[in-house]
Amino acid sequence: MSPHIDHFRAAIAAAGISPPDPIEDDGALHRFSSNGKPSNKDGWYALHGDGVPAGSFGCWREGLTQIWCGKSDTDMTQAEQEVHRQRIKALQAQRNADQVQRQHDASHAAAALWAQAAPATADHVYLARKGVQPHGVREFGERLLVPMRDTAGTLHSLQTIATDGTKRFHSGGRIKGCYHAIGKPAGAVVVAEGFATGASIHECTGHAVAVAFNAGNVQEVALALRSKYPELKIIVAADDDHLTEGNPGLVKASAAALAVNGFLAVPVFGTDRPDKATDFNDLYQFAGVTVVRQCFEKATAPAVAEDADANDSGNSGAWPDPTPLPDGLPPVAAFDLALLPFALRGWVTDIAERMQCPPDFTAVGAIVALSSLIGARAVVKPKAHDDWAVVPNLWGAVVGRPGVMKSPALAEVLKPLHQLEKAERELWQVAHDAWELDC
Repeated sequence: MSPHIDHFRAAIAAAGISPPDPIEDDGALHRFSSNGKPSNKDGWYALHGDGVPAGSFGCWREGLTQIWCGKSDTDMTQAEQEVHRQRIKALQAQRNADQVQRQHDASHAAAALWAQAAPATADHVYLARKGVQPHGVREFGERLLVPMRDTAGTLHSLQTIATDGTKRFHSGGRIKGCYHAIGKPAGAVVVAEGFATGASIHECTGHAVAVAFNAGNVQEVALALRSKYPELKIIVAADDDHLTEGNPGLVKASAAALAVNGFLAVPVFGTDRPDKATDFNDLYQFAGVTVVRQCFEKATAPAVAEDADANDSGNSGAWPDPTPLPDGLPPVAAFDLALLPFALRGWVTDIAERMQCPPDFTAVGAIVALSSLIGARAVVKPKAHDDWAVVPNLWGAVVGRPGVMKSPALAEVLKPLHQLEKAERELWQVAHDAWELDC
């Protein structure tokens, strides 16, 4: 086996994905099981073995994408770097086309299965155990089918719920921004994680509910609803995963509420809380309708950060006990395009949408590039009666995990700057050649 295939396999394994066997270095996109189960085809890779070996791999289910190269940038010639860039662009186009096709096929398969299913009844084992009504879901055999639609009502995929509560998503279907609607908004809408949780909230409060299916999709659904209903009150219902490290349910719900300028509702169980009680369906079954309703009446805007008084007058000079650092990631507000000059907004948004990356990445690059063009033509004079002038240098950085298109996004917005640099270098080269001739 070629060494570059071994290295590529090791990179896939290091990303937490079960690598396929064999691996083909033919440049084509291949699907494989990312968790070792034969029925799973969420993993994908494409590897070029000729020239400088390069490839890309990822997992649709985990939302993971990584780029791999057999050489570092510093070890490649300029020609090799250009070939590598072109290959990465081609790999990204392959991946995007494959994702579009997968989602298209999954949407049609979901629609066919949905058409065959019958409306669910309240005596279904899962619904009876959770104590909720069907609210528009269907039954196919013993499984419940929960539709996953966008804000336009288009069916993209399905979530299946078995009698024991096991949940699965339709293979290849779109999840991001999709939800199941319970009720119609009348002044407020609630975004919740699971179906039973959303059903309990609707039955206890009367609020319309958007079931987002998992914590990672809560913010996407909240943003989609904010775009559709700019003035609507949005309440994000948190799952309080108090026994899970970092409490992802509460952290992601708080971030979602901040991103849409919404409100946060958290289940309050009291001192006799069962260990496995985390969501509003658990609260409904544990404490009843009134307690659930009170939690939503007390919903408030989430705090960005908790203030701590380091100079407590009652401390008497003694050091306090150390407070453990939080395990969860702090919430980050969604980027507001109004922060950009109007002339840049369409361009920055277009690049972000085409590259499927956050607009923050392209906006930061665009603003820093623009500031470099202004350069020393704008200065700061700190003193009123002095000629001291300071040139303000603007620095920017984008932060994200591997594979979220940081470098490609920055490269795209820097293209105009590079074109200007190229034109200036050509002018300099002509002048330099003339100077050499004169010498």
